[in-house]
Amino acid sequence: MPEIVLTVARYGFLVLLWIFVFTVVGVIRRDLFAGARSSRLVAAPRGIGPTVAGKPAKVKRGRAARQLVVTGGALAGTRITLGESPITIGRAEDCTLVTTDDYASARHARLVPRDGQWYLEDMGSTNGTYLDRAKVSAPTPVPLGVPIRIGRTSFELRS
Repeated sequence: MPEIVLTVARYGFLVLLWIFVFTVVGVIRRDLFAGARSSRLVAAPRGIGPTVAGKPAKVKRGRAARQLVVTGGALAGTRITLGESPITIGRAEDCTLVTTDDYASARHARLVPRDGQWYLEDMGSTNGTYLDRAKVSAPTPVPLGVPIRIGRTSFELRS
């Protein structure tokens, strides 16, 4: 084989190797800084509040949950006012409560109001959703003050 062909092949391989290295570094950088960006997006979206479309939240029982409070984890102290809309919890930016917990899925769990009671549903997460110490496998009613745990983050419903 001529010497020029071997030289071009060596330099071509070297260029491909550097392209691969820069691509890997870019992907790692994006993954590391994506968590920093999503941690600032912790707020209740439009439509979640004590009233929805001018109507007060319907309550059939004595004390109703009015807030979702993060009690442990990176977002401790965060409060979301509950209305009639479901609350989604996960790492995706379109969730109501965006958590940066490494053990949370993109759309991990959902709190849904039904007949004046809030129900917790796991949305097919990898690591599971826990109500107190029990793993949630079906829609489960959530009493006030009972901890909901997703990875290292814990939440409570409060009145």
